[in-house]
Amino acid sequence: MRPVLRILALLTFQALVGVAAAGAQPIYQQLRIVAPAAPGGGWDQTARVMQQVLQQSGVARATSVENVPGAAGTIGLARFMGAERGNPDALLVSGLIMLGGIVTHRSPVTLRDVTPIARLTGEYEVIVVPSTSPFRTLQDVIARLRERPASISWGGGSAGGSDQILAGLVADAAGVDPSRINYIAFSGGGESLSAIVGGQVSVGVNGLAELAAQIDAGTIRVLAISSGERLPGLDAPTLREQGIDVVFENWRSVVAPPGITPADRDRLAGAVEAMVRSTAWRDALGRYRWLDRYLAGDAFAAFVAAEEARVRTVLRKLGTEGAGGEGTVPTGRYPIFVLVGLAVFALAALVRPRRPPSRLRRFGETGREGVRSIVLLAAGAALYLISAERAGFVIASTVLFWLTARAFDDRHPLRDAVAAAGIATASYLLFARVLDVSLPAGIMAGWL
Repeated sequence: MRPVLRILALLTFQALVGVAAAGAQPIYQQLRIVAPAAPGGGWDQTARVMQQVLQQSGVARATSVENVPGAAGTIGLARFMGAERGNPDALLVSGLIMLGGIVTHRSPVTLRDVTPIARLTGEYEVIVVPSTSPFRTLQDVIARLRERPASISWGGGSAGGSDQILAGLVADAAGVDPSRINYIAFSGGGESLSAIVGGQVSVGVNGLAELAAQIDAGTIRVLAISSGERLPGLDAPTLREQGIDVVFENWRSVVAPPGITPADRDRLAGAVEAMVRSTAWRDALGRYRWLDRYLAGDAFAAFVAAEEARVRTVLRKLGTEGAGGEGTVPTGRYPIFVLVGLAVFALAALVRPRRPPSRLRRFGETGREGVRSIVLLAAGAALYLISAERAGFVIASTVLFWLTARAFDDRHPLRDAVAAAGIATASYLLFARVLDVSLPAGIMAGWL
C-alpha cells in the first residue's frame, strides 16, 4: 500500500501545483482579438495563433477573432476605438504596417489614442517572383529598375506598409528615386499572393511566413531576404550579399482599447506576458519563423513613438500621399496640372458651336444607332476595367478611346485607331514620366 499511497500523494501534489500555476495566470472567460485585415495576411495569422495559444495555456477559456480589413488597418483601428472603448476584454493586433497606414492616409486616429500593451514578434521580408519569371536574380530586377523604374511593378500589402517601405529602401540603395517605384497595393494577404503567383506584378514583397508554403511548393522563387544574414533552411541570399545595403524587419504588436482602467491594462499585459512565456507560443515562433521581439510597458510606448517618426521620414522620401502628416495637401506638378485642365475644359464648355456637326452621332440618339453607341461605350469601359492591369494602360486606353470615337463617328476607323494609340501613349508618358503617377505598363513595360 505504501507505494500506492506515495504515487497518489505525488499525483495530488502535482495537481495542486498545476492549479496554483493556473490560478496565477490572469484567466479570462472570453477575450476578443481584432485583426484589422482580411483573412490570410500577417495580422490575421498572428491573431489566430494568439487565439490558439491563449486557450492552450489557460489564459482564456474562450477567444474569438474578428477581421476588420481596410486602409492598412486604420479602419479597424477606428472601429476598435469606437466600439471597444472601456472594454477590458479586447485586444487589437497592430504593428509597423498600421503606422504606415496612419501616415499615408493621414488617419485622424493613431496608436497614441489606444492603450499600448506589447510588441510581440518581428519578421523578415522576402522579395519574390513567380517561378516562370524571366528575372532569375535580384540583379536582373535592379538592372531593369535603373533603366526603366516604372516598368517594374511591385506587389504587396497596404499602401504605406512594410512591403512598400522595403521596395522604396531597395530602390534608394540601388540609386533609383524611391518616388518612381510602381507599387501596387493589395488589401489582404490572399489577394496579394494571387497577384504574385499569377504574374500580375513583376515582383512580390511580403513576410516570409505568409509566402513559406508557396516557396516550399516551388510556385515562387525567392530573390532576396531582408535579414542581415542568411536564414537556416532557406536557400535565399540577403540583400546585402547582392550589393543592396538594406536590413529590414517588420514587427507586430497588440494594443488595448482607450478608456480602460490601470488595473485592466495590467491584467491584459499579464495575460499577454503569460502567453509569450508559454511553450505553445515558443513552438509557434519556430513554426512561422517569427522573431521573438517581446517588449512591454513604457518601453513599448517609447518604441512606437520612435517608429512613427522613422516611418514618416521613409514615406516622405517615397513620396507617398500624406507622408507630410495631417493637415498637409498634395504638392508637386500633379495638382497644378489637374487645376489647369479643369479650367481649360470649363472655358471650353462655355463656347457653343453655331450648329452641331451634321454627320456626328449624338449620344442618346433614339433607334438602332443610339443603342449601338451605348453598347460601344459600355464595351469600351468594360474592356478597360478587365485588361488595364494585365495588358497595361496604353493598350487598354487605346481600345477605350477607339470604341468611344466609333460610338460617335464611324467614318474613319483607321484614323481613329492611330489617334487613340497616340493619345493613350502620350497620356501614359505624361502621367508616368512628368507627373510621377504610377500607371500599369503591362505587356508594353519593356518599351515604355
